[in-house]
Amino acid sequence: MAEETELNLSKITLRPYNASDIDDFLMYGGDEKVTRFTRWNTFSSKEEAFLYIKEYCIPHPYCRSICIDDRSIGFIIITPQSGDDRFRAEVGYALAAQYWGQGITTRAVKMAITEGLREFPDVIRFQALVELENKASQRVLDKLGFLKEGVMRHYSFNKGKARDMVMYSYLSTDDPMP
Repeated sequence: MAEETELNLSKITLRPYNASDIDDFLMYGGDEKVTRFTRWNTFSSKEEAFLYIKEYCIPHPYCRSICIDDRSIGFIIITPQSGDDRFRAEVGYALAAQYWGQGITTRAVKMAITEGLREFPDVIRFQALVELENKASQRVLDKLGFLKEGVMRHYSFNKGKARDMVMYSYLSTDDPMP
């Protein structure tokens, strides 16, 4: 079983989105279990998914599709800040529910941070805000060596409710990710 998991993890790639990802994107972007903790609402049509990919994902400096065999199964984004905050970047991700619990998100975040360190040389701090209730996402960041900095009470308003958020960070000077 471990060999099978390792084989699947080695097939994971990150690539920019393209218009042909609409159906795959809608599979996870249209699933309320997946979008429960995302900043975007659940998509209900191909048109909504297409517009999101076209207007947000494609032009973004680092919005990638998490893929297995070039099929989109998830979303990862690194958003570098600008001006005096250009040393900092926000990290976010989502994965199709059928792939949860297999180490895919952990692998994808590690790959993205490695690429982010190369693509954004000014960035020395990668940070992720995770809803307090999202224990799975917290486990991903813990496994990768992100530092849990603390809980920020009612920090974010998402899906009609004030949310407590956990701040995690990974610095370019931290030990390499496992």
